[in-house]
Amino acid sequence: MAEMRVDRDRCKGCGLCVDVCPKKIITIRRDIRNQKGYSPAECTDVSKCIGCAMCFMMCPDQAIEVEK
Repeated sequence: MAEMRVDRDRCKGCGLCVDVCPKKIITIRRDIRNQKGYSPAECTDVSKCIGCAMCFMMCPDQAIEVEK
């Protein structure tokens, strides 16, 4: 099983990972803020993650890790 993790303190909430996810399981958490004031991304259903790492490749802030 694959697992996608977001480093909330590095994430700027740009949404590129949301757009590229083929399973559409990544959202931007508008209800929380990181230490820089940004709303970070979050995986809504880790069990549906296929480990494609598209989110990892698109992240300009290197805030995403994908473990297979």
